[in-house]
Amino acid sequence: MSDEDRTSLFEPILGDGRPLLLILAGSLLFSGGFALFLAATGEFLPHDIHYLGMSADDLCGIASCRVVDFMVHDRAAFGGTLAGLGVLYLWLTVFPLARGERWAWWVWLVSALAGFASFLAYLGYGYLDTWHGVATLLLLPIFVTGLVRSRRLVTSSPPSSRPWRPPWWNGVVAPGTMGRAVLLFGAAATAVGGLAILWVGVTDTFVPEDLAFMRVTADQLRDVNPRLVPLIAHDRAGFGGAVFTMGLTTFLSVWFARPSRHVHEAVAVAGAISLATAIGVHGFVGYTDIGHLLPALGAALLLIFGLVLAAPRQVARDDL
Repeated sequence: MSDEDRTSLFEPILGDGRPLLLILAGSLLFSGGFALFLAATGEFLPHDIHYLGMSADDLCGIASCRVVDFMVHDRAAFGGTLAGLGVLYLWLTVFPLARGERWAWWVWLVSALAGFASFLAYLGYGYLDTWHGVATLLLLPIFVTGLVRSRRLVTSSPPSSRPWRPPWWNGVVAPGTMGRAVLLFGAAATAVGGLAILWVGVTDTFVPEDLAFMRVTADQLRDVNPRLVPLIAHDRAGFGGAVFTMGLTTFLSVWFARPSRHVHEAVAVAGAISLATAIGVHGFVGYTDIGHLLPALGAALLLIFGLVLAAPRQVARDDL
């Protein structure tokens, strides 16, 4: 029997694990786009309607539809963050992991585990999103298999004596170095902000600006429907977990990646999608409280400033 005859059907399909990781990245891009589509239409998912016993049109009769607008703003921001995270995962898989860079495999592991773990926050408010649960169960074995198989790409790479030292740092403070420092600060602040949003989601659900926008109190929402606040908390906790994962992934990618055009573009595209969506939807629904928008606006300014300073002036051919 030849070597080809001994080859499993799944061997060429699964490959070195990168096809599976690309499936996961593509799933996030699709999910983010679908969430944005639903937010744009103002519709609820079937299981949301079943859980509430109310449609979006029914809920629009409360507070001049501001409750629905608030939910749309959370879900649109969540969708943009998922899409941005998908862009970073695509870049990690196609560039540094394909080159066998050890750090890329570890970033994939840490980032995806953080994202999957954020699903546990949903247990804190009494509403289990069945679609999200099924998607998680389907993607988890794809992620595990892809990561296990892609490990062969980095086993030949010798471990660094200083594994946490950025490979691009040479002790010289240059404009590109300053730009990376700004991007790192913005990514770290984003991760902390995501944790804060997640914490609000599993505790109080709302900040004062939220209730001022909707012109209702939390107790009034509970009087309308006792399941309404848990559903909103579900959206907020999911959004917070996604923002934390986005910030963490961006931070680790900027920390470890060598200067190149593609890392600059990946961070730019991912950040632009997530922040433009998060800021833009506030204007779309009329939630324009400056204090509420300030963190997102600050993150956008840091992203732009950092990208300008970190822009590669001259990129080696093998980095393109």
